[in-house]
Amino acid sequence: MVSPSVNRNPAMSLFSSARKVLEHRRIEASAPCRVDSGGTWDIRSMALPMQPIEPLTLNIALSLRTRVVLLPLEDGMVKVSSEGFPGTEAYDFQTVPFDSAFGLFYAAVSSFGFHGLEIRIASDSPSRAALGGSSTALVALIKALSKLAVLTGKAPLSQKDILHLSYQVEDSTSSGKCGIQDQAAAVFGGVNLWRWRFGSRHSPYERTLLLDRKGQAELSEHLLVAFSGKSHVSARINQGWLEGFLSGETRAEWVEANQIVRRLAQAMAGCKWDRAASLLREEMAVRRAITPDALIPVTNRLIQQAEEMGCGARFAGAGAGGSVWALGRKKRIQKLRSLWSSALAPIRGAAVLDCKVESRGVC
Repeated sequence: MVSPSVNRNPAMSLFSSARKVLEHRRIEASAPCRVDSGGTWDIRSMALPMQPIEPLTLNIALSLRTRVVLLPLEDGMVKVSSEGFPGTEAYDFQTVPFDSAFGLFYAAVSSFGFHGLEIRIASDSPSRAALGGSSTALVALIKALSKLAVLTGKAPLSQKDILHLSYQVEDSTSSGKCGIQDQAAAVFGGVNLWRWRFGSRHSPYERTLLLDRKGQAELSEHLLVAFSGKSHVSARINQGWLEGFLSGETRAEWVEANQIVRRLAQAMAGCKWDRAASLLREEMAVRRAITPDALIPVTNRLIQQAEEMGCGARFAGAGAGGSVWALGRKKRIQKLRSLWSSALAPIRGAAVLDCKVESRGVC
């Protein structure tokens, strides 16, 4: 029976209940998280005015996947819960908040015009680990909602459609301060170099796949990722980066970092791991100069250990906690794994993460 609240606003009659479909069909989707070099250039307000230098981001999708399940719920209601986050939010679909902890997920559901469903989110990666978790969950949710929409007679969304919608939803709920690289890695998987072209009428990005599956398997043996045990919140760091860039104070450093990422992509495409490690150290040096507060004691120590070992290392995302990743020769990475494990052992929740390069995107 339809809840009276569903008919409260006549315009809302354009929304439809997902309950009956979900009572007969369990819908799931998943997407991979990422580590990156050259992040922040994927924010429109940075990349758009700097088109002549070809703003770049390199990212690596990881086998740590986020899964979304859609379940039936009473008509007129939408409910969201996520492992690692306290509490569950459930609202009348006409008044769902787009500014709550799960606001971007409610915005995605609303954009599809559904109610009468519960969303459960679970991830292989730690929460608030700076691995693009919320964007990855959003991509997986939009894929699941597309599967649901197909069962109601609508056309499926392509990968490009999913990337476009997930970015627009997250950007709109973050007041225009959202990047697109997290969603891009989640949609396509693999190891990619992204050229940001927000001024183009056709597409805001150009994607170059740097490594085939054989190369991705080789990279996995030269890669190490660890969670510091300290939760990361990107808003403050990103805001500082944007302010410094827009004022012109740090723009030269950002351009230098972009040039380093271009060379890093060339080294990785050629499987030149020593060269790639050296370039990752160079980018980290520039990042330290731009925002030293993106490092906390534990992540600073992990990066120093990697550099002393002859590897390169960098904080993931905006730093200030979260995760760190390293790149180097296989034997050096194996030794670094032991060093990092020892360094992180006393910290609750901290650990070297068991992962590899993920070739599959959202599915």
